[in-house]
Amino acid sequence: RDSVASRGLGDVYKRQVIDHIPQGQALAVLDMLGISDATSVPVSLVMNVPSKKMGNKDIIKVEDRELTQGELDRLALVAPDANVAIIRAYTVAEKMIINLGDEMVNVVRCTMSNCITSNLREPLPHRMKVVSRDPLELRCHYCGRPQDLVKLVKNVI
Repeated sequence: RDSVASRGLGDVYKRQVIDHIPQGQALAVLDMLGISDATSVPVSLVMNVPSKKMGNKDIIKVEDRELTQGELDRLALVAPDANVAIIRAYTVAEKMIINLGDEMVNVVRCTMSNCITSNLREPLPHRMKVVSRDPLELRCHYCGRPQDLVKLVKNVI
């Protein structure tokens, strides 16, 4: 314990553990949350962990930070079945499940450049309808076009 504490990895008052991330998606989750090498808080990442439920999964632990509802909404794009454990004062204070509803509002922008939502003079909410959950398929509410999830992840608001 002394060696762990001396490296700055000892007990932390609050942290979040994001579990049940689909295998290989942890780096996309970090990108969506704006966590990079410039982040000042400790971040632990484990990839390809054996899971009875998923086969293999990824896990992320972020210390001294709590995710906002907007960040949780974004996670639904790459990890719709993820669980988030909020740890405060060294105990699990709350468990959250990412909930992908029937529609996502102001989470991502449509990937089509000629969509009405791209027009700055038409300030509309960015709405995506969930057409399918597995595999995930989203369509823009306004132009009706299916969205490329790889491009959509880069269009988070």
